[in-house]
Amino acid sequence: MNRTLWGECLSEFLGTLILIFVGCGTVAQMVLNGAEFGQWELSLVWGLAVTMAIYVTGSVSGTHINPAVTITMAVFRDFPWKNVIPFIVAQVAGAFSGAALVYWLYRGAFSTFEKAEGIARGAEESVQTAGVFSTYPASFLSNIDAFLVEACITALLLIVILAVVDDRNPQLPALHNLGPAVIGLTVAMIGGSFGSLTGFALNPARDFGPKLFAWMAGWESVALPAPESYFWVPIAGPIIGGLLGGLIYDRMVRPYLQAKEPQAKDAKEQRSIEA
Repeated sequence: MNRTLWGECLSEFLGTLILIFVGCGTVAQMVLNGAEFGQWELSLVWGLAVTMAIYVTGSVSGTHINPAVTITMAVFRDFPWKNVIPFIVAQVAGAFSGAALVYWLYRGAFSTFEKAEGIARGAEESVQTAGVFSTYPASFLSNIDAFLVEACITALLLIVILAVVDDRNPQLPALHNLGPAVIGLTVAMIGGSFGSLTGFALNPARDFGPKLFAWMAGWESVALPAPESYFWVPIAGPIIGGLLGGLIYDRMVRPYLQAKEPQAKDAKEQRSIEA
């Protein structure tokens, strides 16, 4: 691995760790210590975590911190395919480490809560505490329903990301320094709209890394493969949704941004002639 790719992978590791450290830390406060957060407040913190991660690491790796973003960029934006697996490994490792750090800081709260509630870690009822680390669907959703939710909301996220980073977008100069905030607010908006359905994973690394940690920390099958083998949904849904978002943006928005360039050039030439 060359020095540049190594630095980018470290950046992806750190960015994803920041995301999980802040996001799962907020969920731990709510579940274990009774902090009062509404869905919008919880979603906003996750969005702010994304924003901060981008501001910290964006200049090094572009802050994908999400395999769905990495794969979409490889398919639609010439991101090097040779970097896809290293980026994803770094993202999952960062998410795993973020979950481990949250657990270490809250280990006393986990023990106290489990004892008070009579929860045996690894038993069916321990999904309540496993949910500190990763997402689980609402009881009325099937895996297919949850997959569709994750695909749709990740498609929206990728449409916004592609618009924010598109150098053909005439709004880009105004978004140059606000792009991370726009992306973070999009995550918060999605969480506020659909978070109660699937926990708005939006990100295979965000879900699988912490699930893997929880499995190793004693939650066993409640973490992996999760009830009804749910683990595949927050992996496949965001990846398919990301590709769908890339397709929608490139077919329904980007061509018309390109079409405006010759018109602008012609208008400029016409003004020169008239002058």
